[in-house]
Amino acid sequence: MAIPLKKPVELLDFLDFDDASSGRHEFESGHVYAMTGGTQRHNRLALNIASDLLHRLKGSACQVFINDVKLHVQEADAVYYPDVLVYCGSSIANEDKLVPDATLIVEVLSDSTAARDRRQKRLAYQKLPSLKAYWIVSQTEQRVEVYSRQAGGPWQATAYGPGDSIPTEWLVDDAVTMSAIYAGTDIAA
Repeated sequence: MAIPLKKPVELLDFLDFDDASSGRHEFESGHVYAMTGGTQRHNRLALNIASDLLHRLKGSACQVFINDVKLHVQEADAVYYPDVLVYCGSSIANEDKLVPDATLIVEVLSDSTAARDRRQKRLAYQKLPSLKAYWIVSQTEQRVEVYSRQAGGPWQATAYGPGDSIPTEWLVDDAVTMSAIYAGTDIAA
């Protein structure tokens, strides 16, 4: 049974509500947003990225999470469910449902979330101290927008397309290819 919420919602009340709910919700400064289900294409893209990163990070201190792990962005008073996140913190995977930080965050665009992914979420995610990159992945064309933290703190935006590779030298010594991201989809190069 869902817990009724009073507005504005306090963070701890939201966490109790979300844990008791059969659906997923995100939290931004006292406001709660219901998450809709994804398409097969959305799921395939997130799974391709997570699988590629999981393989590359095997044996490292970093962990890859997909879809159902909450990310608490304390500096932005927000809790999100990124499609993919890489956490390189000190703890190992456990039963916690909440991660306090991330090194890489990936969101696969949906019509209903594109504006929030590009604006509110991007600005919130960029407040995470250890975040190195935020990827926004298109479902309609082979295009990944990458926001990466440069030396000294400024953010740089770069768009990648068919045939490109996304550098990840701050995470692993290799790049993630667009062909790996879009493998098994009907999105033409």
